Amino acid sequence: MDRTPFHLTESAPANDDAAKPRKRSSARKAQEARILDAAETLFAQYGYNGASIEAIAEQAGLSKQNMLYYFPSKENLYRHVLKNVLDLWVEKMTLFEQAGDDPASKLRSYILGKLELSQLRPNGSKIFANEIINGAPYIKDYLLQKLLPKLDADIALVKEWIANGLMDPIDPHHLFFSIWAATQTYADFSTQIALVLRKDSLDTGDFDAAGAFLTHTILKGTGLTK
Repeated sequence: MDRTPFHLTESAPANDDAAKPRKRSSARKAQEARILDAAETLFAQYGYNGASIEAIAEQAGLSKQNMLYYFPSKENLYRHVLKNVLDLWVEKMTLFEQAGDDPASKLRSYILGKLELSQLRPNGSKIFANEIINGAPYIKDYLLQKLLPKLDADIALVKEWIANGLMDPIDPHHLFFSIWAATQTYADFSTQIALVLRKDSLDTGDFDAAGAFLTHTILKGTGLTK
């Protein structure tokens, strides 16, 4: 497995022909989305090495040969799954784009947005976690180029709030580390949480309860609420 760093500019799957009719393009996008969804499920469940091209094709309802027309290799497919997950996550990871004008509203929106991703895309979270655990071989450059600038901006905003007396003088880095860990655990360790709660799987009520607890704890702990 060639662990060349993931490139932000990597294009859509090979064999894409921009000159083809729009109807064909729409059908192609639907087929690619179907394959990516199947791949995300199996990569999350079995990891990169455990998820075979044959199993992913079967999950997507395609032949192996047909699937390889859209994504010419398992590595190519894995890279596109990662990019989909990362683009979605990075989009949610900036305080400036959160709803509300005051610090409490923005931070609450940020926490709930991260928790929503854990609820709606748990497999993506598990793939991301596994990639990080293995040293981020594919996504290190992506994180440095896309995630860190957004995090730096968020850190600067929190420091501004602190300087203006709007929140307690906490360490902004550890604030974000704590939010990421607390929200992503509901995806990465959903099986454990469900077992402890004596249920088959987590439901909307569980995520609502988690959101209420986390926002209360974090906002109070940072001095944004009494």
